[in-house]
Amino acid sequence: MGQPTYHSPWSGTISFSTLIKSYIKLQSQVVSAVRALASNISQATPGAFLLLQFQMSQVTQIGESISNIVSQTMSVINNTIRNQKTQ
Repeated sequence: MGQPTYHSPWSGTISFSTLIKSYIKLQSQVVSAVRALASNISQATPGAFLLLQFQMSQVTQIGESISNIVSQTMSVINNTIRNQKTQ
């Protein structure tokens, strides 16, 4: 009988296209919220405005994280190619 395997609760896979699709959906939701608030600006409360700012900052942070993932991936690929050339 083999050893039991441990699976982290965070383990799993996600495709890049799934990640981008989710990001685009989130972006669209925030754009819709901005439009809804702007179309009825006289009814905008400070709380709604702050929530919208928070959502916008989250979208920005997620976009930057995706950009960092792409950059790190490209760096790994470039280093792998460079290492192959030197052998």
